Amino acid sequence: MKKERKLLIITALICIVSLAVMSAALIISGKKGEKMDFTPPPFDGNAVQGIPNVPEQLGWGEIDAQVYKASVCGVVIPDGDTADIWFTNPESNTVWLKLRVLDSKGNMLGETGLIKPGEYVQAVTFGKVPGEGDTIRLKLMAYEPETYRSAGSTELTTTVTGGTTG
Repeated sequence: MKKERKLLIITALICIVSLAVMSAALIISGKKGEKMDFTPPPFDGNAVQGIPNVPEQLGWGEIDAQVYKASVCGVVIPDGDTADIWFTNPESNTVWLKLRVLDSKGNMLGETGLIKPGEYVQAVTFGKVPGEGDTIRLKLMAYEPETYRSAGSTELTTTVTGGTTG
């Protein structure tokens, strides 16, 4: 009887310690998993409604990301701290789009604000202007209206033509 009582006490202590360890683990992992505040990206103040008339030499073409479509120039020619990209969100889309220009290491060089279906932005402004021959990535990001949930992203890699060495 004494032996059974000792075994029961030891088992109860092991259960209590296990519960304490599991509780501590849940509390600690809960703090790590806390969501950071999300600041929705702003809409682009330079967005224009309609379909742009883009110079042929800029390589403007449509990208089909299956969930959405977009059009952008594949030829990027910096002019001062901007470049015409004619980033377009077709009216047939149901998502908001924005575009980021990244260098080959993934550092952001510039970005547009959000544009709604049926809008386009002619140019992107650079924080750091890429130089001629630099490889850049045009990252298109899609958001569900109102909720800002991601609707996916896609990238186009291109090389800068002309511009400032940076």
